Amino acid sequence: MKISYNWIQEYVNFELPPIETLVQKIGAQLGAVESVEDLGAKYRSIVVVKIASCRKIDDSDHLNVCLIDDAGVTPDVERDTEGLIQVVCGAPNVRPDITVAWLPPGSTVPSSADKDPFVLGARSLRGVMSNGMLASPQELAIGDSHTGILELEAEHKPGTGFAAAYALDDYIIDIENKMFTHRPDCFGILGVAREIAGILGQVFTEPDWFKTFTKDLQPSGPRLPLMIRNEAPDLVPRLMAVALSGITIGPSSILLQTHLSRVGLRPINNIVDATNYFMHLTGQPLHAYDYDKVAVLDDGPTATLIARQSRDDDRLRLLNGKDIQPRAGAIVMATERQVIGLAGVMGGASTEVDNKTKNIILECATFEMFSIRKTSMTHGLFSEAVTRFNKGQSPLQNDRILMAASHHICSTGSAQFASDILDEVAPGLQTDQSYVTVVSLSLEFICARLGLQLTPAVVVKILTNVGFAVEVTESDSPTLTISVPFWRTDIDLPEDIVEEVGRLYGFDNVPLVLPVRSLQPAPKNSMLEFKTQLRSILSRVGANEILTYSFVHGNLLERVGQDKQRAYRLTNALSPDLQYYRISLTPSLLEKVNPNMRAGYDQFALFEIGKVHVIRSHESGAMPDEYERLSLVFAADNKAARSYGGAAYYQAKKYLELLLAELGLTDKVEFNQFISDTDNDVTRLRAVPYAVGRTAGIYIGGVCLGEVGEYAASVRKALKLPDFCAGFELDVTALLKARSDGMSDYVIASKYPKLAQDICLRVPQAVTYGEVFDLARTVLTNEAPLDISAVITPIDIYQRDPADNHKQITIRITFASYQKTLTENEVSKLLDVLTGAAQTQLQAERV
Repeated sequence: MKISYNWIQEYVNFELPPIETLVQKIGAQLGAVESVEDLGAKYRSIVVVKIASCRKIDDSDHLNVCLIDDAGVTPDVERDTEGLIQVVCGAPNVRPDITVAWLPPGSTVPSSADKDPFVLGARSLRGVMSNGMLASPQELAIGDSHTGILELEAEHKPGTGFAAAYALDDYIIDIENKMFTHRPDCFGILGVAREIAGILGQVFTEPDWFKTFTKDLQPSGPRLPLMIRNEAPDLVPRLMAVALSGITIGPSSILLQTHLSRVGLRPINNIVDATNYFMHLTGQPLHAYDYDKVAVLDDGPTATLIARQSRDDDRLRLLNGKDIQPRAGAIVMATERQVIGLAGVMGGASTEVDNKTKNIILECATFEMFSIRKTSMTHGLFSEAVTRFNKGQSPLQNDRILMAASHHICSTGSAQFASDILDEVAPGLQTDQSYVTVVSLSLEFICARLGLQLTPAVVVKILTNVGFAVEVTESDSPTLTISVPFWRTDIDLPEDIVEEVGRLYGFDNVPLVLPVRSLQPAPKNSMLEFKTQLRSILSRVGANEILTYSFVHGNLLERVGQDKQRAYRLTNALSPDLQYYRISLTPSLLEKVNPNMRAGYDQFALFEIGKVHVIRSHESGAMPDEYERLSLVFAADNKAARSYGGAAYYQAKKYLELLLAELGLTDKVEFNQFISDTDNDVTRLRAVPYAVGRTAGIYIGGVCLGEVGEYAASVRKALKLPDFCAGFELDVTALLKARSDGMSDYVIASKYPKLAQDICLRVPQAVTYGEVFDLARTVLTNEAPLDISAVITPIDIYQRDPADNHKQITIRITFASYQKTLTENEVSKLLDVLTGAAQTQLQAERV
């Protein structure tokens, strides 16, 4: 955003500080300054002169010898007896008695100053000495015309500095646009002037035309029939237009042209220049249409301007000559018959204002910023209007700016109002207000967050300087009720007010005092500590932690058999591969198995701790269910799998049991089939794609912690998993609660030797290992003396022939006494009791 020091000075009623001080204040309290250009350096040597005489050079068909009057202000230049200076000029419009800009010898042509500086001298042309040159708009870098010299207003006396006459003794400050992303008002000189007043502690006085607006306007010339219609109120909050007649197209005033050229805008004609001037002044883009061209396209006497979304058959030639088909859903401006502009981005060539234009429609609208941004990116069109519209301009300023621009055109272009001011407002938008938001907060709230001791009067002055209205409720703790002006679309919360007060007061004024902090240690986060413990345990037993995205591709959900309807879909995904919130961790781990196998790793365990999100309700505004999960996958290729006895399920369960043992939960865990698919605790964990019949639910005290098992054949095929692959997924929150509930169950290690005994039971095929384990635990708990502990460990399950109706289950029981060294006889008695119970309850036979 380029701002002009002199242009700012026009809108503040106090003297601006020197440029160095101002730039420092802007950088500290408003936005990062990228560069500062001393514009006056290009123009300080240029002088306003009057041509006293002009005659043709005899052997030239276009060169003229001119004698110019500079009132004697230029030193070291050759003059005649009357003090006039001789200059040769070939411009077709050179003639006596006109006022022009003269570049004396030794001066640099402004248009060349930024690239290859061209320094003028006194030299002979066709045998005639020429001292410097008379300049065209292009050579002065204030316009594109170079067919003739620039004719100045006669009010400027000879000898006047050209820079002083047209405010070119200026500094141009370029502020980084990103600093104003949330401040649409600062994309205009008026908004920046207001902020500069605020940071300098001065009151900013709004221009009279910006304070209030009235629609009571009587057209002063012949009426032009005009209609507007807003067919996209969700995308166009406000559409305004007015018709002006009797337009005389020509160049703008030189002063207005220099206003535009100073900030990098190219002067075109008095109508386009007026719209650009008010856009850069206020941050609100405007657009002018040739009224008669619009009426012709409407095929009738009435010109109709419609804001709508694009249609499939729309085609448009833009002002830059590019032919486009507007993107689907783009906002366009149209007549009843065809599109005439890409709204908020660029106008169409079919209604362009040109030298033949006699009547115009001046349009001022507000467009939804995300739609404008998308249209701009789709078509590769980046205009000054786009820069401002995609920041979110306030629709409450449209009326004021349309009226000011219209009056300007009428006063400078011999135009007249030819219609009423038409205003189409989207439902719900209140346009008769100056303040749009009210924020209440206490003075203590502000001071506590800034580390300052401010009085109510100081805060009131800081905010009212830049257009806020503040009411103070006096009490021991004063409360401020702050009305936010319509142009501050970024203010909504009490914290926004705190930031505003701090910025305008100056963060460099905050005292350099260390904040007072309590020495009391912060309470530990039990969940973070628990997750750290889980990582440590699994890492010690050889598992490898990975971190994957919280989002997954929809194809992954389908390949593992998960329902995408339970997952939240992202409408603005960072990547096509990150479409959905994941509803379990396991698919993300399974996706990494095959790549690691192909990389040469024949066996490994992967685990991850993270969050999953599940749709709670499809009702609008319903929040997702969020769970902390731990998932582990173990995989081995066919060769490595031979070293493991039994199915992959038992290897995954081994990792799980080692984890539970470290957490002190081994004696509390039960492995069972799921009780019911409709159980709330169960269904939220059933997202893991395990195989039916090769899976067990993990329970503690009737609460389901998760699932352990082998993966379904369809999943193994879809993800190219090895046959020997299994894992588990746990609810970390439930696991933490189970661990916390059992923290008091401290078990003292025995100082006496342990005695381990294996017992092999031949049981019917239908008997599960879990039944044997539960029976053994029950018997030993009831029959073993209180001073003896017994730990049960699985050894193997063996079945000689699948046709055999029996199998053998071997378990190892490790006994320890806290009173003495156990004898084999004492242990054998307990095993005999266990054998009897197994024979009675399970029809088992000890082998």
